[in-house]
Amino acid sequence: NLLAEKVEQLMEWSSRRSIFRMNGDKFRKFIKAPPRNYSMIVMFTALQPQRQCSVCRQANEEYQILANSWRYSSAFCNKLFFSMVDYDEGTDVFQQLNMNSAPTFMHFPPKGRPKRADTFDLQRIGFAAEQLAKWIADRTDVHIRVFRPPNYSGTIALALLVSLVGGLLYLRRNNLEFIYNKTGWAMVSLCIVFAMTSGQMWNHIRGPPYAHKNPHNGQVSYIHGSSQAQFVAESHIILVLNAAITMGMVLLNEAATSKGDVGKRRIICLVGLGLVVFFFSFLLSIFRSKYHGYPYSDLDFE
Repeated sequence: NLLAEKVEQLMEWSSRRSIFRMNGDKFRKFIKAPPRNYSMIVMFTALQPQRQCSVCRQANEEYQILANSWRYSSAFCNKLFFSMVDYDEGTDVFQQLNMNSAPTFMHFPPKGRPKRADTFDLQRIGFAAEQLAKWIADRTDVHIRVFRPPNYSGTIALALLVSLVGGLLYLRRNNLEFIYNKTGWAMVSLCIVFAMTSGQMWNHIRGPPYAHKNPHNGQVSYIHGSSQAQFVAESHIILVLNAAITMGMVLLNEAATSKGDVGKRRIICLVGLGLVVFFFSFLLSIFRSKYHGYPYSDLDFE
């Protein structure tokens, strides 16, 4: 029958590649037209070079890892398939779905129309393969264990760092006083604090895009409008602001505790105060744009 032919065709495609590309005709045949007893995950994207969608390429890599993990797992079956619709190959599909941004991930269930939760919240969660797998499990009850190809860049970087530190210690083996330098250790500690408080660990876990480009007017946003998400560029901005505020506080402390010329101390104090006021105001404006309703009133806590 028709359903068996469709499933057989999809299984044949899946045997050759984990993700098969769809144009308008294939989309209507295998997704829109009944009967269908399988779930279909579709990535709507724009991978052609002239589209200049770097986020699409990054998302495609994660999507490929996820699809390969499913294709080569022992649980692979004909209940779930992965496909892709490129804008330049399926413009009519984008128009039919009123879709004006890419990349977008959607789940098309075996029965009925997709619900709101069947569209993956990429802006809030990011597009890491693990996050996509969790979303698919919530929508289909199909659990995919993500297997990433070996990446030795971290191991190589660690080995180079250990070699560099070991070589430095060997060359300075007769004079290791720099190890007890409080200023040096303070700078290292501040770099770690800045990285963690700016959200670098969140970026590593969630894999958000660097920024977002509005497809209508081409405007690029570096600050996410929600308090539940952020862009990579946003964490870099927060890091710089925190560093500038810290520098201002250091200068204020230096002006208050040093015993040098009064005029010089006054200049240091003004510079430090300016850094704190200006950059903290900037930081507060970002907070206000993400946490709507700030400044809070007493009614907000009732």
